[in-house]
Amino acid sequence: MAFNQLPGHGREWVPLVLSISEFNQVSASMPRIASMSDDAFSQLKQQYLSGGSAAVLEQLTATLREQHDYHKLFDALCLKKKHELKASLLKPVSIDDVPADQKEEFEFAYVAAAREVGHLLLADKKLGQAFVYFHAIREQQPVRDAIEAVPVPRESSEESEELIDVAFYKLVHPVKGMQILLKTHGTCSTITALDQAFANLTAAQRSECAALLVRTLHNDLLQFVQREVRQRIPFDPPAATLRELAAGREWLFAENNYHIDVSHLHSTVRFARSLTADQPELLLARDLAEYGAQLASQFQYPGEPPFHDFYPAHIQFFNFLANQNRDGVIAFFNLQLENANEPTDKAMIAYVLVDLLARTDQLDAALPIAEKHLVSVDQDFAVAFAELCQKAGRFDVLLRSSQERNDLVTYAAALVQQ
Repeated sequence: MAFNQLPGHGREWVPLVLSISEFNQVSASMPRIASMSDDAFSQLKQQYLSGGSAAVLEQLTATLREQHDYHKLFDALCLKKKHELKASLLKPVSIDDVPADQKEEFEFAYVAAAREVGHLLLADKKLGQAFVYFHAIREQQPVRDAIEAVPVPRESSEESEELIDVAFYKLVHPVKGMQILLKTHGTCSTITALDQAFANLTAAQRSECAALLVRTLHNDLLQFVQREVRQRIPFDPPAATLRELAAGREWLFAENNYHIDVSHLHSTVRFARSLTADQPELLLARDLAEYGAQLASQFQYPGEPPFHDFYPAHIQFFNFLANQNRDGVIAFFNLQLENANEPTDKAMIAYVLVDLLARTDQLDAALPIAEKHLVSVDQDFAVAFAELCQKAGRFDVLLRSSQERNDLVTYAAALVQQ
């Protein structure tokens, strides 16, 4: 059974999951009880005289629980198990001095002790310290549940910063972490944080985080635009969407006018490419792109191919996912692919095409583009290409491609799987 050693009092080694810097940070943040009273030592000695070793260890764990000294309690629980196993007691949490035939039993006790201490720390609202124990035994659900139960703070505090650190940066509950970031730090800091963390999120987490950001920005922008419309048309009924509100009102954008930070708009539309076709925020993202396309040219920052013409290209992208004019969208991106000169640009455009086609199960259309423009220039794409071939049942394509790339392993796998 694999497990990861925990940082704590008197350790000489670091956990497998945490980096050395994280270990030093965590260790420094873990408070230590300065000293026990003389009474506590006297009680241990009396227990030993009257009840022996087992009584001492029972008294030790009881005292540490009473004092909420949970890091030392972890040591004591491991010490207790080692005593039961008649192993050396000098290094309570070390497995190295446990006989081989008893290692598995000690590991189970170790994990149980970490779980118990983690729950006790959660009960004491010491989220960051509890995370260390649950993370080490790869049981993050209790921490996630605790974060989910916490109301979103209204302002920044030591507690909110700890929530953000564990929820967002340690990826226990990124969406809740983003909610707290937006509330306590604002949109700008949240976008910066999401940019830094995006590559480490799962596809589902990316789409959830993108949806939250799209909802937030759309709501803010809708209010700002509605305010200007009411100034001109006082009795105009409120609109449900930005698209409805801005339709036919070019004067909203006259004289280089805008209603929200344009860099925030640009980033939010970019993140929105992670939305799925079934998310209602997809149409809100298209509204944002349509708003951006009406801004003065100096506020429309270019992107990388095929999003150099940033907002119009994103409108096409979102329309495809929304099942609107899909043939026209494919033609739009295919034209860019044909006109691109640089292999890198072609690969980036091809990736978007393949992504769109794969998301809508048009695999027979996606495979030729992937084989021609991606597998040959990006070896890291080979695994994704193999998965596409498998999903499409086109092992003939995978056999041909792997032979052309001199990839014997993938060729053999395709032979066997077909």
